[in-house]
Amino acid sequence: MNKIKMNLSVTLRSLVLSVAMLVFFAACTDLSESIDDQVQTSDFFQDDQQFISAMGDAYGSLGSVGGNGGPARVNQVTTDEIIVPTRQQDWFDGGAWQRVHAHTWGTDEPAAFDNLWNSFFGGVNNANRLIFQFESALEEGTANAELVTPFLAELRVLRAFYYFWLLDAFGNVPLVTSFDDAPEQPSQPSSDFAEGRRMVFAFVEKELLDNIGSLSDNVQATYGRMNKYVAHMTLAKLYMNAEVYTGTPQWNDALVQLNEIINSGVYSLSPDYHDNFLVLNEGSPENIFVVPFDKVFRTGFNLHQMTFHYGSQNTYNFQNQPWNGWSATQRLYESVIDPEQNPGPQGEVWGVNPTSDDAGLERVMGTLDDRLDNFVVGPQYTSSGARIEDSGVYSDFDLNGAPLTFVPTINDFTEAACRQCGARIGKYEYESGIGSSMSNDFVLFRYADVLLLKAEALMRLNPASTEALALVNQIRTRSGVDPFDSLNEDRLLAERSRELFYEQTRRQDLIRFDGVEGGATRYNDPWKYKELSGPFRNVAPIPQSQLQANPNLVQNPGY
Repeated sequence: MNKIKMNLSVTLRSLVLSVAMLVFFAACTDLSESIDDQVQTSDFFQDDQQFISAMGDAYGSLGSVGGNGGPARVNQVTTDEIIVPTRQQDWFDGGAWQRVHAHTWGTDEPAAFDNLWNSFFGGVNNANRLIFQFESALEEGTANAELVTPFLAELRVLRAFYYFWLLDAFGNVPLVTSFDDAPEQPSQPSSDFAEGRRMVFAFVEKELLDNIGSLSDNVQATYGRMNKYVAHMTLAKLYMNAEVYTGTPQWNDALVQLNEIINSGVYSLSPDYHDNFLVLNEGSPENIFVVPFDKVFRTGFNLHQMTFHYGSQNTYNFQNQPWNGWSATQRLYESVIDPEQNPGPQGEVWGVNPTSDDAGLERVMGTLDDRLDNFVVGPQYTSSGARIEDSGVYSDFDLNGAPLTFVPTINDFTEAACRQCGARIGKYEYESGIGSSMSNDFVLFRYADVLLLKAEALMRLNPASTEALALVNQIRTRSGVDPFDSLNEDRLLAERSRELFYEQTRRQDLIRFDGVEGGATRYNDPWKYKELSGPFRNVAPIPQSQLQANPNLVQNPGY
């Protein structure tokens, strides 16, 4: 059975990679120069593959989600989900990681806010250029309208997708929708932040609604691209956060979009949660939208480098030594143990000097959540099964010394941080022997999120909804833990953190749940190594570099 499954996965992998190479690597052929100077539109825009190839630049900006730059840093490190301690001098970077996690950032954070702004506006600009080229071919009569229409719709939805992320992060951003007559220094829709953000929201909504009917519903042919269900999910997330963006909740509108996905029957929960994140995860019945990566042809997903200790190179036979950085917060790790269901002395089991292994943890805690495998903790071994004992990879900062043992407790956030402290990110399968990049496709939209969002919308409309409870319990049952007997905001927010860890949802979730009574952590609440922060932190600052380059921009309130 395993051999058959592997062979099917390899076949699908080949198909997906061939499409992904067309979509993401067209830039390698110097596409812009060819269209403008060498290839006539009458010769080029004649079939589907030529249009798909041309769209490579527009999708390219999505590759930024796989690294440690803007999208991941803003959506995860600013939350109680991910922490990047400064272990001796590693990952200090002028204190940038500390400022982002502690919400003390300023307007000049190039690797965070500048990176996110440039990446997604780059996607917008490339989409605008391709829309102009496609429309020009249509007007000149050199391309068939029936052929062009769905690709124009796809580009407009992709542009709306970028704007959704920009709306979420920055709020009031310039709306640039043309290529040939775009202003060099565009203004925001309004000098008033709230009004401008509502206008950006309205633009994203209209673009999605106007074009969704022209998108393909063939999910295999559009893997890693905008299709009808990706558009429905983007609309659903837009409506779920509408109260944050506009001041007016739109729970029923979100339900309409979520039900379109559910009722299609196209997606289902994978029986095994972790199959969604395998090296060969193209066959997942659950993944709605992913960013395709490949260790050779589409590089940039380097989570293994970001999270593991130097000695972990011996565990996975990595070609390069990892950087010993990104870790899950202790709070998040212990929430997956779920003390509400399995009360126990976590601190006694896992401290700076651990006295137990995974089996010992299970004896203390009882039934474990399958999602505990999202984290790498405990004694570490070489690929041959020996404990990693080499004292050469340790220093005085490894408080628990050799052998290598990861512990969830993080003793310090500054240069005194223990080099073995912090649960490492085990969400994705790590392929033995790889170099600097992984081949797993990065998951952005997943069917489990559809079910949890529907449960939330139902609960917002009716706190006693039995359907909402049943939806959440589908997720819990899949992970092998007891179902809830009732549902409230705290439980749902915590369940989302367990299920959607490292899927760039936590910042958005914490902000959406702000103001809800209860004990769950919200975005501006204090947590370890972070004090109470002001609500203006719910939006990122317009980068200082953009303000200096464009005097028409107005800085967001509070900065």
